[in-house]
Amino acid sequence: MTETFGARVVFGIVAGIARPALNLMMGRTWERFDALPEGGFIACPNHVTEIDPLVVGHAFYNHGRLPRYLAKESLFKVPVVGAVLRATRQIPVARSTAGANKSLTLARQLIDEGSVAIVYPEGTLTRDPDEWPMRGRTGAARLALQTGAPVVPIAHWGAQQVLPRYGKSLKIWPRKTVRVRVGDPVDLSDLLGRPVTRTVLEEATSRIIAAVTAEVAVLRGAEPPAKPWDPAVHGQKATGRDFGAAPTDGEQA
Repeated sequence: MTETFGARVVFGIVAGIARPALNLMMGRTWERFDALPEGGFIACPNHVTEIDPLVVGHAFYNHGRLPRYLAKESLFKVPVVGAVLRATRQIPVARSTAGANKSLTLARQLIDEGSVAIVYPEGTLTRDPDEWPMRGRTGAARLALQTGAPVVPIAHWGAQQVLPRYGKSLKIWPRKTVRVRVGDPVDLSDLLGRPVTRTVLEEATSRIIAAVTAEVAVLRGAEPPAKPWDPAVHGQKATGRDFGAAPTDGEQA
């Protein structure tokens, strides 16, 4: 893929600031990055803390891949931040249907160019009380089915110890270690070429979440829940910091 000179320069400046800070705050272990596809693909990480995009982006950048995120459109209007997002060709996501379709078109263009489109399949920080991946949204699945691009599950664990979910302060001492692991591409071959119905989207989404959860389980060395946490079932808000008190283990079961 041929990257623009401007994008590489801005990425280099951002990395020159972010990488030393991240290395100071935490140790890191990167696993199976040699298994990444050569061309463009969709990366689907779990989402446990507001700093995990930095952690995942750090891992990709250090392996020679420039990460492109689907980010809230409002961030592109923030001074300086918006300029950086535009210069590095990040992908704005609007709430409207037309805006969402435009986002998918831009993401497809970047994937066709050989880039990495990072899509959080959960759509927001997990609401699961034990921080396992929760029920997914269909954006990553829709993009995968429209493009035919490989979907690679990305698991990370440890960043939430540095900045807890919706936390307000960093906890850098004692120093923590963050692990980022690459899984095998999700098999969606039997769904490609079929009409993109709600049923097909939900099946693809379930497979993506299951693959991400399996990789998180490897990092945690623990057995994941039998099925992903569903905020709607537990009366939680789908977005925002105030998503309700976490139910007890008995209620979760």
